[in-house]
Amino acid sequence: MRWSESVGIRRESGGFVVGSLLFGLAAVPGYGQWVGTDLDNITYFVGSLFFTAAGFIALRLSGRPVPDSESERVELYDWWAAALQFVGTLLFNVSTGIAMVSGLTSSEADRWVWRPDVFGSTAFLVASALAVVATTETDKLWDPHARDWRSTWLNMIGSVAFGVSAVGAFVRPSTGQLADAEVANVGTFVGALCFLAAALLMRPLVRVPNIR
Repeated sequence: MRWSESVGIRRESGGFVVGSLLFGLAAVPGYGQWVGTDLDNITYFVGSLFFTAAGFIALRLSGRPVPDSESERVELYDWWAAALQFVGTLLFNVSTGIAMVSGLTSSEADRWVWRPDVFGSTAFLVASALAVVATTETDKLWDPHARDWRSTWLNMIGSVAFGVSAVGAFVRPSTGQLADAEVANVGTFVGALCFLAAALLMRPLVRVPNIR
């Protein structure tokens, strides 16, 4: 692995680690009551910025796809996975950013908070599926001893959890309340833990030089 690529992967991993920690913290039961709704929303928004920074690095590292070359099919899957993941992070920026605005009506919350959340979660889910396909092409569908395999499937599980969270976060027009706040928080917390573990697994191994 080239030094520059290794540094890029470490920065990508670090961004997802910090973003996952902040999302997980914000979803911890009682955190919102302890720090207040405003700071809880800020925690989500800052976490989304780290996700976006990491997603941008992942997209840059994936290079440009070469769809006419069959030997580059895996790279094509990787590029689309990175591109959709990056789009998903931008949608999370919108969702968490608008959530910090006080006094939103139910209609405004639905349009600018919940819908970007759903579309972002969908983008993450499709990106994770493409990453699974790419991993299967290079390795195999079942290889729990491979770090790439474990990282890819942890991202897949995390994306599913974020999707479940988005369903629970639906804002009921009649009451302005979430459809299921507990499901939304648990889904976010589980997804954040999965993304955290996946990000830690993707960090390049540090080789200790043999001084003998």
